[in-house]
Parts: sequence; structure tokens; C-alpha cells
Amino acid sequence: MENFLSRRDLLAATAAAGISATGMGSMGVEQVRKLRKMEPKLVHVPTEADIAKALKTAPAGISEATHKAHLGLWQGYANKTNEIRKALAEMEMDPAKANQIYSQVRALKVNYAFAYGGYKNHNVYFDTIGGNGGPATGDVAGLINEAYGSHEAWAKDLKTTGIGARGWVYLAYDHDEERVFNFIGDAQDTFPSWNSTLILALDVYEHAYFLDFQTARAKYIDAYLNVIDWDAVNARLHKGLGK
Repeated sequence: MENFLSRRDLLAATAAAGISATGMGSMGVEQVRKLRKMEPKLVHVPTEADIAKALKTAPAGISEATHKAHLGLWQGYANKTNEIRKALAEMEMDPAKANQIYSQVRALKVNYAFAYGGYKNHNVYFDTIGGNGGPATGDVAGLINEAYGSHEAWAKDLKTTGIGARGWVYLAYDHDEERVFNFIGDAQDTFPSWNSTLILALDVYEHAYFLDFQTARAKYIDAYLNVIDWDAVNARLHKGLGK
């Protein structure tokens, strides 16, 4: 029931606030409820263990130095996601203080989408890199052939999309159409497609390739195509399909 607060909840809340059990009796349920703070769920901050597979791409031309520098950015997205979650948990949600031009809730939630988007995008990027590349395998191969005609046509579309993008290329499974599509993302939080599962993410920001390829993004994408982990891509697809 919405207004029910157990004795254990009351004790925990008052203890956290430094109030004795004897003093609790004079407080109303709503007063005690306000003392309780929602503990935010924090995301995992990645470590070098999370890029171990990616470090195998050095022979293809994407160096360890690039990935280790990239890790710092991924960690930054995780840390900012956690910082904003904590701030939102502490914030008083008052509609009278919200404003679409500028307000604290707007600033936090707009930047949360960017921070959490960057965290998720990099989760997929580092999960699906470090494989043997080559033509797609498994169920993803069938979906790519259905949508693009062949792996070669899909790879050409991915490369063209990557050169035309400002930040990301996303291969996603559209649950409504039951097909895959290469989406452009100009930033961490732009051009989402609802009811789609992200199964492959190609980072085309300069930080992902400049140390190794300078401004030759096309060469970086060629190298990337040779190190996709199709097992990981299929695992993400199957998870999205509930298999």
C-alpha cells in the first residue's frame, strides 16, 4: 500500500538521520518518509580488464595506446552517469521549480542522457571489438543478408555511414520490422530508434582512431571490420530477442 511504512523502515530512516527511537514517536509518517533517501543504482566504472579483448586489435592497426586512452573517456561517462544519478536522488522533485529554458532538473536530465548514452555506446563498442572480423556469422549473418543482400553490401553501407557520421554508427535490430539497420549517431544521445536493440556500435569520433590513422577515418573503419567479434554481436541479438 502506498502510505505503508514498516517499523523497520522507520527505524532505518530515523537512525540515518540521527534520531532516537524514542523521539520517533512524535514524528509523522510523511516526515519520516522525507528523511529516507533513495540510494541510486550506480553503473560499473570500467577498468583495463574491460578492454582486454580490445587490446588484441593491435595487429590490425588499432593500437593498445588508442584503447587505453579511450578507456579514460569511457570511465568519464560512467563517473558522470553516477554523479548525475546521485544528484537526482538528492534533488527535491518540485514541478514549480522546473523550467524548459533552464532548471536544475532539465540540466541534469539532458546531460544524463548524454552521459549514460556515452556509457552504453562504449559498452557495446568494447564488447563487440577484438574478434576475428570477416563476414558475419550466426543469426546476425542471416539478418544482414536479408536487409542488405550480402555481407559485402552491409560492410559498404557501414563504412559509408561511418564516414557520414559525426560520432557513431549503430547496427540495431528493429523489433517492429524484425530487421537490422545501420543508424547514424552524431552524438552520444542523438537519433535513437525506439524498440530497437543495439547489437554493434562503431565509434567514429577522432579519439577512436587519430593516434593510429590521423584523419584517415576510412582506413580505421577497414581495420575495425577486421576485428568485429561476431559471437558477441550474436549474444547481444539473442539477449534482445529473449533467447
